[in-house]
Amino acid sequence: MHYLENKEPEAIFEKVVHCLENGLPFAIYRKPDQQELQAVFQTDKDLLVSKDFDEKGFLFAPFDTEGDAILIRPDEVWKGKYKTEILANTAHINLVEDGKEIHVDLIKKGIQEIKKGRLQKVVLSRKIEVPLTKSPLEIFKALLGTCPHAFGYLFHHPKVGTWCGATPETLVKVKDKELNTMSLAATLPYVAGEVPKWGSKEVDEQQMVSEYIGDKLAHTMEHLEIDDAESVRAGTLWHLRSEVRGTMLPNIKTKEAVRALHPTPAICGIPTAEAKEFIKKNENYKRTFYTGFLGELNFGAEEETSLYVNLRCMELNKYNATIFIGGGITEASDPESEWVETQNKSKTMLNVL
Repeated sequence: MHYLENKEPEAIFEKVVHCLENGLPFAIYRKPDQQELQAVFQTDKDLLVSKDFDEKGFLFAPFDTEGDAILIRPDEVWKGKYKTEILANTAHINLVEDGKEIHVDLIKKGIQEIKKGRLQKVVLSRKIEVPLTKSPLEIFKALLGTCPHAFGYLFHHPKVGTWCGATPETLVKVKDKELNTMSLAATLPYVAGEVPKWGSKEVDEQQMVSEYIGDKLAHTMEHLEIDDAESVRAGTLWHLRSEVRGTMLPNIKTKEAVRALHPTPAICGIPTAEAKEFIKKNENYKRTFYTGFLGELNFGAEEETSLYVNLRCMELNKYNATIFIGGGITEASDPESEWVETQNKSKTMLNVL
């Protein structure tokens, strides 16, 4: 592995185009609120997987914990300052009502399961296919400008596919046994000049997630702190978020902490195993890497692991982009409102496309 510091952004973008044209694996990304681009290039087409999370590279893992976590080996790592032009969500989006009945029925099923006492919360999603009019690189650049506070990325492996996204959610950061994560839940649309007015449904949902994360991490930590919830903006939406931090026990490895956290209640449900089973049986499609996780594994200047939940993402093929959107369902959920929430969530990606 070698670093080529301070590459011009255009040189990095040219390399990305070359890799896309020649089917070579890479990941290019920008961390939240930063101006530095980083790109990890693998010089052959081998499909590598991470077994124990002790390797170095860029990790791309699926929602299903039984699936392989793909590793881009950092044969070359390029960095460069990139001043993003902040883009407003100005496009008029024609939201499509296709699939409404199916999704509303799915939400009703989820609420029934909760009322039976089998679940406290379940996250249910759907997908939208949109014809492509931009290249993957153009979409990536637009995402960086639309979502400056998110982890923006473009990932490609010829044996896996091409994915792009801008996620507001950290799964976990680990350095020298110090662990940071977050509890993220609840959604309201962003309205300029207005502060979000959270109802009891949103507050309870976020509190449920915080408590669950605390319980799941308890056996891996020497101590753990969970902050009060605060409102955070992600593109056209508001969420409730609590910061979580602690020190891992000496015998605990990063993979154990990741496996304790993933899948989080914010993308699966509570209890996790039962929610995951319900999702697999009822969602009518395979999530693959949507609601999986991705990011740096044991490398970078700090030699740290920095992983993000794969939300606000799309899978790109030659002709179409597939956008994935979902929402947390509790007993207090209203199916019609939940449909509207997924429509609101789709606007950021549709605007980028």
